Amino acid sequence: MAAASTQETARLPDAPPPAAGTHPARPPARQDARQTAGPAAQPPTRPLPPSPGRKGGIVYVIDDAGNNLRELEPFLRFPGALTVAVLPGLPHSAQAARLVREAGKEVFLHQPMEAVGGAYPGPGAIYAGMSAEEVRAVLEKNVREIGPIAGMNNHQGSLVTQDEEIMRVVLEFCRENGLYFLDSRTIAETAAPKIAGEVGFNIAERNIFLDNEQDAGAIRESLEQGLGIARAKNIAVMIGHTWSPELAGILTDSFTALSAEGYVFLSVSEMMEGKSTR
Repeated sequence: MAAASTQETARLPDAPPPAAGTHPARPPARQDARQTAGPAAQPPTRPLPPSPGRKGGIVYVIDDAGNNLRELEPFLRFPGALTVAVLPGLPHSAQAARLVREAGKEVFLHQPMEAVGGAYPGPGAIYAGMSAEEVRAVLEKNVREIGPIAGMNNHQGSLVTQDEEIMRVVLEFCRENGLYFLDSRTIAETAAPKIAGEVGFNIAERNIFLDNEQDAGAIRESLEQGLGIARAKNIAVMIGHTWSPELAGILTDSFTALSAEGYVFLSVSEMMEGKSTR
């Protein structure tokens, strides 16, 4: 089995979905996708308690909602727990968040952050060099637009997530507002785990990107790698994207069999709260 790629992808609004078997062609937001994110992250510090017959917890996070409601719709029909991360400042952002909540899924803010190389991260972004007050103002505005939310994860961010002072502001904001933070790990040198330890705030970390290659075979290989992590580490956080044309069908089609095999599907907040059933 080929190892899953550790590159994140990103899109700007209202472009056609990428062709199968290719990397998405959204050049203005593509440079951060090429940052090496390093080995799969360790699971969060509050894993599921052992249970006979259970193989592990699966946490699916679907990024980039807000670009296109048509692409979002099949994920809303997924039969298990799902966390959907919504980009701010797009024509469909607020409506996408509302539809996710109405479908009974969990909403995260997909917070844009500056990338190495200067690729445009989209509206509502945090940039290196911002003051603490500016960072907080951005977060407050985006949460008002997308909220209520359970937490946030970074969109791009390979430059900002290395910035210890900015990440301290972000994590303190999350802690003060009762929000979870999921580090998408778009670069190996992310400062988020270090700062989380310093401020005493538990965060989650991404293990696998499911759809760096959009063909069905590659997605299934990435899913299998994620399942291996779930079996070995008791839980795996897998990130995909709304614009990936094969992803929703693969996740939905595999749900019944994986449930029967003993996998438990959790949202990010359920994982962080240590819940063992869904």
